[in-house]
Amino acid sequence: MSEQITGAQSLIKSLEAAGAENIFGIPGGAILPAYDPLMDSTAIRHILVRHEQGAGHAAQGYAAATGKVGVCMATSGPGATNLVTPLADAHMDSVPMVAVTGQVGASMIGTDAFQEADIRGITMPITKHNFLVTDPAEIPRTVAEAFYLASTGRPGPVLVDVAKSALQAMTSFRWPTELNLPGYRPVTRPHSKQIREAAKLILEARRPVLYVGGGTIRAGAARELRVLAEFTGMPVVTTLMARGAFPDSHPQHLGMPGMHGTVAAVAGLQRSDLIISLGARFDDRVTGNLDSFAPGAKVIHADIDPAEIGKNRLADVPIVGDCREVISDLLVALKGESDAGHTGDYEAWVEFLAGIKKRYPLGYDQPADGSLSPQYVIERLGKIAGPEAIYTSGVGQHQMWAAHFVSYENPNTWINSGGLGTMGFSVPAAMGAKVGCPDRTVWSIDGDGCFQMTNQELATCAINDIPIKVAVINNESLGMVRQWQTLFYNERYSNTDLHSKRIPDFVKLAEAYGCVGLACDSPADVDATITKAMEINDAPVVVDFRVHRDAMVWPMVAAGTSNDDIKYARDMAPRFDDTEDDWEVNP
Repeated sequence: MSEQITGAQSLIKSLEAAGAENIFGIPGGAILPAYDPLMDSTAIRHILVRHEQGAGHAAQGYAAATGKVGVCMATSGPGATNLVTPLADAHMDSVPMVAVTGQVGASMIGTDAFQEADIRGITMPITKHNFLVTDPAEIPRTVAEAFYLASTGRPGPVLVDVAKSALQAMTSFRWPTELNLPGYRPVTRPHSKQIREAAKLILEARRPVLYVGGGTIRAGAARELRVLAEFTGMPVVTTLMARGAFPDSHPQHLGMPGMHGTVAAVAGLQRSDLIISLGARFDDRVTGNLDSFAPGAKVIHADIDPAEIGKNRLADVPIVGDCREVISDLLVALKGESDAGHTGDYEAWVEFLAGIKKRYPLGYDQPADGSLSPQYVIERLGKIAGPEAIYTSGVGQHQMWAAHFVSYENPNTWINSGGLGTMGFSVPAAMGAKVGCPDRTVWSIDGDGCFQMTNQELATCAINDIPIKVAVINNESLGMVRQWQTLFYNERYSNTDLHSKRIPDFVKLAEAYGCVGLACDSPADVDATITKAMEINDAPVVVDFRVHRDAMVWPMVAAGTSNDDIKYARDMAPRFDDTEDDWEVNP
């Protein structure tokens, strides 16, 4: 007869067998039985966070930086519900994550017991799958399935809710040798007919654009993407979630498309005759008004999730498959056509877009009063920290500036909350990324509003020797909301002034948390301050950059309007000559 152990011991052995090396969590009554055997584990490092939301975002940062499954743990009721935001965030951005939560005893479920919440029901719409375990014998199989589901197909978060009674009961441990998941058969290899159709459209096109989304990063397809782009010569745009999938320094790269995209990237999509979408989902922040998005373009849409194809934009050639497999097969098909003497003619198109890129580069104005420009701070930070560093961001103006003014050359170096837009994401995500990549420099570029939502995780970083670096872009405002109030609400600044240059004192706050606190409010001191922060590697560092509060994010397409209405500065629209025909290249 096999050795009898508790369900809690089985849970920890299962997590070890699944490959979990780091868990971010907080104990509480329902999950407490699992924390006792966790103390004896030599394979798993548990990091005690200060808030469950921090645990979830840390697991996301860990997963995004390493490609492994991130793991977080919480107790029932409020502990579990505090994971709702990171679960929704991971779901939107396809982050592989397993959340383990405790639940009240099986006999008490449905009785409104103390700290009971139906977390499975609550999270069903925002997880890839979730489980409620009441039988301790099912723990190993459930954990194995959770990790498999989280990491295969389109990655995403999976919740494992375990009743306290199952953790306390005796059971035997048997790790499954095979998984049986009826109905779950993610397609990774694309259909050869669709690849041939795609290659045919690419060769016929005169104005194609490679529209690269976050799925390319998740698939680990950056190298294949570069080979395809260079072989064909097609211009490339990378979405907010795909920054780093294609080098910013590459001459074929037009930048980021969408609401705050570059003029060249937006123009490239709008006037293309073929969009090759790779792991992107035609998000509203990219398309603007969908009816007027890229009106003359046919669409090749490749995605591992068939539900995304045709959801927002009709696909002329739908391709279901893993991005790396799709790109590799497409390259083989195009090389075969090339060997037969068939190649695309995009020279005039590429020249046209290069002209737009040169005429409307990303830029910003220095404040007239000599105060600190937030764009300058981020630009210098990117230059000094370099392209090998990992950058996380919160959500808002600083996020857009970080997407634009840091030069991304490598995948998995830009980690942000794209789909859900979660304030407070940056600091715990940086913590998770640093745990996963301890030898890399990790900068959290955060806003003063976002920073005040999750900065308690600085204590976690200081105590656990996780020396992240935080650049607080302090404009004492909810900056993006204030920008909209400036542009669309007649400068009526209702509830966007945070007074963050007065309360709190971020330097003292950092020091109170056991971190090094620095401040900078002069352009002349930016480089020295960043260099000083870079030299400190035995403690977390927080730099309060006190920036000009009226800086805005440009370019911009107002919400719900056409991408044709892009402005590169306030009341300034790009001109592509006097007639619409000049947008067209050899029609």
